[in-house]
Amino acid sequence: MALGSKELATDELDTFENERLLEELKKAKEELFNLRFQSATGQLESHGRLRAVKRDIARIYTIIRERELGIRATPVAAPASAPAKAEKKTKKAKAEAPTEDAAAEAVETKEA
Repeated sequence: MALGSKELATDELDTFENERLLEELKKAKEELFNLRFQSATGQLESHGRLRAVKRDIARIYTIIRERELGIRATPVAAPASAPAKAEKKTKKAKAEAPTEDAAAEAVETKEA
């Protein structure tokens, strides 16, 4: 079993969107900086945590790169926002539909 954060397992990172991955990467880099600072001042209690955070950072970079190359699929957007967009499109389509019908009837009357 690989060391690292339990909350940053590869299976869970697969479900994150790119923005969330970048946020997690930023948090991990900040934590690594703090751990290195503690190590330099002699305040670090868990030296294994340095290695775990480095692995988390590498794991995140790997997933980002695999998505860029198309090896790993990017997760689908949240379904909660999809119905709201669909309603807007249907309202817009309903608003435009009568004008298209009227334009079609006008073309037919000109031809006749």
